[in-house]
Amino acid sequence: MYSQEITIRTGSVPTVRDITDRARSFVTASGRVSGLLHVFVPHATAGVAILETGAGSDEDLLAALADLLPADDRWRHRHGSPGHGRDHVLPALIPPYATLPVVDGRIALGTWQSICLVDTNVDNHTRTVRFSLLHG
Repeated sequence: MYSQEITIRTGSVPTVRDITDRARSFVTASGRVSGLLHVFVPHATAGVAILETGAGSDEDLLAALADLLPADDRWRHRHGSPGHGRDHVLPALIPPYATLPVVDGRIALGTWQSICLVDTNVDNHTRTVRFSLLHG
């Protein structure tokens, strides 16, 4: 298995960050292989989503998360910024991982699909993402 960690700066506002190009570079560096790409975020308050970006879907996702998980005082988990407890619920809705097929050295994404890091935690501005390629 070939594996690599990268660091993504997410900033101080909820964000959807497209990491598809970083994943493609990782797969290219591994050689022209087929297998499974596993993308994992080792954080309790971030997730990985496959979605269209650049056409408003990323902003729609953040709006939907704000509706589902408002940043208010309802959460029992109370350290950090107001509403931070919602960030700990996020991975139950957007898991911290995704596994995608790789065919002949290319990630088999659909035409409009992107691999995105989803981070609503405004207290942690830097995230780690681990790419792992299982040759098959």
